[in-house]
Amino acid sequence: MRFWQLLILALLTLASPAGAQALKDLPFDKQLTLAKVGDVDAQFEVGLAYETGQGAIQDEAEAARWFRQSALQGNVEAQYHLARLVARGTKGLKQDQLAATKLFQDAAAKGYAPAMNALGQAYQQGQGVDVDLVKAAEWYRRAADKNLADAQNNLGMLYLEGKGVARDLGQAFQLFDRAAAQKDPWGLNNLGGMFEMGWGTTADKTRALDLYQQALAAGNSAAQQNIDRLSANAGTSE
Repeated sequence: MRFWQLLILALLTLASPAGAQALKDLPFDKQLTLAKVGDVDAQFEVGLAYETGQGAIQDEAEAARWFRQSALQGNVEAQYHLARLVARGTKGLKQDQLAATKLFQDAAAKGYAPAMNALGQAYQQGQGVDVDLVKAAEWYRRAADKNLADAQNNLGMLYLEGKGVARDLGQAFQLFDRAAAQKDPWGLNNLGGMFEMGWGTTADKTRALDLYQQALAAGNSAAQQNIDRLSANAGTSE
């Protein structure tokens, strides 16, 4: 790093009293200045701003450029975000499932749980790799063991359907229960389904309805159909 780059970093650090302001809370222009002089975390934050349109005009191709720079310096979260963009493609960024899967594989090998889950999805759906439900379950399990709710739901569904693993309603229940304990919208909904059907637990439609309502409140709009069905059935039985 050249002297003038170090000087900019020093000035920006001094501008934030005692380093109290977190990098992600800095104005976008300051994040961009830091990113341009090679700050790996600032490069990620700039990429995130471009990806989400929060703090900058949304531009996913530009987001990918900054994620790539950050990933090349070892930021595994940036690598994951880059892989997601490459997987779906966008204006100015060619879709490349094979390249995306390789990025997910590398990030998963580094222990990053969301990448493990994404790799499980790639094996389940045949994106950039051949369909392999056993490998999908293996990667979901690794991410689930790190308490990632998405992976707990995905692995739970495999146990529920007996895909890639032997069908085990008890295992499915436990995984959905772990996701629901984190107030995950799909975990709450899936656990509600287990109580409604009496799968892996004693049937309890009152408990199921409560979980569906929690799922809806947490942002899972699909839970509304379950609430309507249970409420209608309850009215019919009266």
